[in-house]
Amino acid sequence: STAVSPIPRTSASAAKTILLSGFIAGTLDMLAAILVYSVIMQKVTAVQILHGIAAGVFGKNTVGNSTTMALIGLAFHYFIAFCFAIGYCLVYPHIPFLRKQKIISGLLYGTFVWAVMNFIVVPMSNAYHAPFAWPSAIRAAAILMICIGLPISLITSRYYKSKL
Repeated sequence: STAVSPIPRTSASAAKTILLSGFIAGTLDMLAAILVYSVIMQKVTAVQILHGIAAGVFGKNTVGNSTTMALIGLAFHYFIAFCFAIGYCLVYPHIPFLRKQKIISGLLYGTFVWAVMNFIVVPMSNAYHAPFAWPSAIRAAAILMICIGLPISLITSRYYKSKL
């Protein structure tokens, strides 16, 4: 006898697609942030980047030690990446442009992610946010376009290719 899965196959595939795209996008974004801000520019350490993310919720308060705060920041970072992966996966079937222009739509989605993070999420959080400056805005937007928008778009379009 064969076991019947309580989760329909398409739901499991959609969940896998969201998990994969969110994980890849979150990982690429974190690696890019470390490479650009820690290695190349030498502005902050990787741990300071993660503490900055955790500060969105905790402000200047700390939970546990430095490692705990860094892990909390990493968890928040991936949570945000998964939220953007879910959002894209939900709207993809309803916007034909996303199917027709997966590269352009991925880059545009990265720009959208940058706008949401910089004009809504960060200002509403307890995290430090520097005054607006074009060079840093362009740098951050480029990272999100390549590391968040593109992978989410490409992975989501691969999933829906056989479905729509």
